Amino acid sequence: MLQGVLMGIFLMILNLSRSFIAGELTCLCDKQGSKCRENSTCSGVLCFVSKHRAAGEIIHRIGCLEKEYETCRGSILENFGMKCCSSNMCNLNLTIQLEGEGQMGLSLKNLLLMILVPLFTIVLLAVLVGLVLWKMSQSQPRKMQFGCDELGDMDFILKSSVIGDSTLEDLMDDDCTTGSGSGLPFLVQRTVARQITLAECVGKGRYGEVWRGIWHGENVAVKIFSSRDEQSWFRETEIYNTVLLRHDNILGFIASDMTSRNSSTQLWLITHYHEHGSLYDYLQCTMLDVETCLRLASSIICGLLHLHVEIFGTQGKPAIAHRDLKSRNILVKNNKQCCIADLGLAVMHSQSSDFLDIGNNPRVGTKRYMAPEVLDEQIRMDCFESFKRTDIWAYGLVLWEIARRTVVNGIVEDYKPPFFDMVPIDPSFEEMKKVVCVDQQRPTIPNRLYSDQTLSALAKIMKECWFQSPPARLTALRIKKTLKKLSSSFDKPKQNA
Repeated sequence: MLQGVLMGIFLMILNLSRSFIAGELTCLCDKQGSKCRENSTCSGVLCFVSKHRAAGEIIHRIGCLEKEYETCRGSILENFGMKCCSSNMCNLNLTIQLEGEGQMGLSLKNLLLMILVPLFTIVLLAVLVGLVLWKMSQSQPRKMQFGCDELGDMDFILKSSVIGDSTLEDLMDDDCTTGSGSGLPFLVQRTVARQITLAECVGKGRYGEVWRGIWHGENVAVKIFSSRDEQSWFRETEIYNTVLLRHDNILGFIASDMTSRNSSTQLWLITHYHEHGSLYDYLQCTMLDVETCLRLASSIICGLLHLHVEIFGTQGKPAIAHRDLKSRNILVKNNKQCCIADLGLAVMHSQSSDFLDIGNNPRVGTKRYMAPEVLDEQIRMDCFESFKRTDIWAYGLVLWEIARRTVVNGIVEDYKPPFFDMVPIDPSFEEMKKVVCVDQQRPTIPNRLYSDQTLSALAKIMKECWFQSPPARLTALRIKKTLKKLSSSFDKPKQNA
């Protein structure tokens, strides 16, 4: 028994020394955390204590964070609260209390004490301050004046307080953003979120709801996450705040906030609003010509390539894989280009540190769009290239959806999802595995596409995205170059005309 106690002390000292060397803190944690060690400790840059109210119960969590979130700043709401600290094991004695927690019926005596004691304290302080000021006026009878620095600080406060009066375009200007392409500063994000009026619900999914909101006359999209999908909100907020992520073919991020409405905590993600909705909705009711088909396909691969590529520099961007690419997660803009949305499952990789950040989200992708290596559980989870290749598989399926809705010789098919004729509407994991891995079937490409030179080239790209062997599939860069060449040859007749 003595040997076991000594061994436990040795392991704790070893973990503390490792954390000290790595520049991280050692924090107390509960067993619910994925990084909690057997001795109930974990390592991170901050220790935290949080509480949230669910189904009438208060759930208490302790652990560590790998980076600072907005909620670390002592946010205490009715149904959620978090406090953070920055020293070893500092969350051992850290406490937090939600609004209204532990409130009981108060007796008259307690009520009088609660009123009279603070009142007496305020009066006593006022008397003391008055005496001090009177003494100062006796010794220095001249009039007090503000110094230059004090006036400067007051001027700054006045300017900050009216920032909400600006328009959306002004706020998105480089002078007001962080300058890194990662959205608005956190203070402005919270200002925007609290001034939005929800107009109508435009979509629902397993994550929650999407609303069209209005902010100073501008339409914005508000994605409201359900409480059970809190990890997706955290992850998507983290990804969208990545430096240099802003791109024409990535959904424009405006703000993220945790707000309390109707006595419940709501997790908001605020982005640009696109009235055409998702590509899935757009294809339901729109027939495409070849030029529009090519425009949609090219814009999607441009966005995917921007995600996949790592940008090096002092303000660089890690490589990102989407992991849930599908027509429902792609939006159609007014210029008939697309932008990629829903980054809640994304993974990040940096070559300099060779660190693969998969996140803690237990959600998996959409079964209908899963690559063979995901379905047969053979994917290498420690290799970032593996995740990029699953995105290419899904892109091939989206390309198939777009091509089917393209008119050739007056003929076009109704919209159908991939594998519509092989699996049920809501296929199980095993059903998809049998079709894709065992039978190695692929979506049927309509013969009419081969009568058009451009669509025939798109059909070839689809097939090269669907190879059973992941390394044999095309890269996003190779697809972009091929589609760019097709677009230039498509525009030549117009230029000659």
